[in-house]
Amino acid sequence: MADLIRWDPFREIADMRRDWDRMFDGNFFRPLTQNGWYAPRVDMYQTDDEVVVEAAMPGIKAEDVDIQVIGDMLTIKAERKEEEERKEATYHMREQRYHSYARSLMLPAAVKADKAVAEVKDGVLHLTMPKAEEAKAKTITVKAK
Repeated sequence: MADLIRWDPFREIADMRRDWDRMFDGNFFRPLTQNGWYAPRVDMYQTDDEVVVEAAMPGIKAEDVDIQVIGDMLTIKAERKEEEERKEATYHMREQRYHSYARSLMLPAAVKADKAVAEVKDGVLHLTMPKAEEAKAKTITVKAK
């Protein structure tokens, strides 16, 4: 004989709340980090002639960004420095004093780092690096005999 269990709508609500809390307690909202630095979210793609990287870095100015290419490794670092404090204001919260970003990525192809173009616009770093000649696709003509 089957046991009957009384339906309790509050138990179902409690179960749903527990599941909801578990979803938000995980890594869902934690920032991506790399070696203790905030690692910016990055899009990287390549065309026939170049490798393009777009990195989200809110609040960063162009002069605060350091980009290095060593071999096939791209490293992007940036620091957002503390703005001056307003003496005439009473702060209730102050959370945006300092922020640093760093991310190292393997490049999909050899690039000409000295010909790269980088700019910051609307909190996104746009980096375009032309591919080295040896990394570009070559067409081989087939002859018939």
